[in-house]
Amino acid sequence: MNKPYRQPTLLFFLAVLLCACQGRRTGPEEGPSALAEAIVSEVRGSVLPFWTDYAPAPDGGFYGTLLRDGTPQPDAPRSGVLNARILWSFSAAARTWGDTLCLRLADRAQRELISTFIDPQHGGVFWLTAPDGSVVNGTKYAYALTYGIYGLAEHYLATGNTESLEAALDLFRTLEENGRDPQHDGYIEAFTVDWKPLDKYDKDAPKTMNAHLHVLEAYTLLYECRPDPKLRERLEYCTRLFMDTIYDPGRKHFNQYFDNAWRNLLDIDSYGHDVEAGWLLCRAAEALDDPQLQERARRIAVDVTRTCLDEGMTPDGYLRYERTGDHKAARCSWWGQDEMLIACVNAWQISGDEHFLQEARRIWDFVMRTMKDREFGEWFSDCNNGVPIINAPKANLWRCPYHTTRLGVEMQQLIEHL
Repeated sequence: MNKPYRQPTLLFFLAVLLCACQGRRTGPEEGPSALAEAIVSEVRGSVLPFWTDYAPAPDGGFYGTLLRDGTPQPDAPRSGVLNARILWSFSAAARTWGDTLCLRLADRAQRELISTFIDPQHGGVFWLTAPDGSVVNGTKYAYALTYGIYGLAEHYLATGNTESLEAALDLFRTLEENGRDPQHDGYIEAFTVDWKPLDKYDKDAPKTMNAHLHVLEAYTLLYECRPDPKLRERLEYCTRLFMDTIYDPGRKHFNQYFDNAWRNLLDIDSYGHDVEAGWLLCRAAEALDDPQLQERARRIAVDVTRTCLDEGMTPDGYLRYERTGDHKAARCSWWGQDEMLIACVNAWQISGDEHFLQEARRIWDFVMRTMKDREFGEWFSDCNNGVPIINAPKANLWRCPYHTTRLGVEMQQLIEHL
């Protein structure tokens, strides 16, 4: 169903002022500030308003599924991951741009995460709940728990709310006490609701790069909130784990799926996860303030970004989703383009190589030309062979505002430091 016309908001006019044409394409002659300003304008003028308008549910939570035009599916299960990502996004928007609407919604998301999704008996974050708050799937995924830490830590930085910080630290302790492999270290992908081992894991992999990537991300931000010695020890462990074990220096990719002894199980390259890991490693090394780790992280980030550009980019200007064996996917995702944009700017800042900026402009032009939904706002989630999949939901278990909001936050920081 089509939504009624909404009166333009102050946020919209600010976005227009930031960039003469919202979401405008950028030419090769324009500097990095023009690209960054166009991205910030798009995030603030199109992406965040979609979520502020349509995601809040009347019961105080957030809908689990939104269709392309923002129509909610009221009976759809609600995801702990989606709620935590919404919490991070609204908190980051409030902290970065002083957005008061996002601040109110961040407070709402914080209350919902703590009251509905955090397990008061066994600790951790429920995977799915019903709209009434009852648990649909109580499986304890490390992935969901780390997003809880990430969202709560950002809320603390945006508001100073110590309840959020204490809840984030509780989740950190829960993961360390229940989620670690006592023999080989690292974090097991998932457990039962009361932290018993599962009989089977996706792709028969009890450990994944993706789960550890979000441990790295969450612990980096939590360490910014409270530089605790135990937290530092685990952040440094994760940083070195990525550099020494998960990273394959011969191929310049991160392996994705592992057994408990850290043996690689599958021949897969996930281009978006690769480049996301590269720039997040740089942030972790900076938080640790370790010059040796910083140098290694920067070298890996540049190498991985260059490799994924060489192997994963198409002539149309988008990053493919992944390679499996001899096959490269025709699909591309919204979040992969977000992460490659951040990675390219990061690699350019490290190396000074203008090629990275040129590729960032190509990706942004593709996003604005093909992935931006000019009728209903936000972006299409996926494309196949460069053609958008029009009627996919804008919000579900995996579809969220966090990657694109984080792109805007990173570009705002670039503007302020140029």
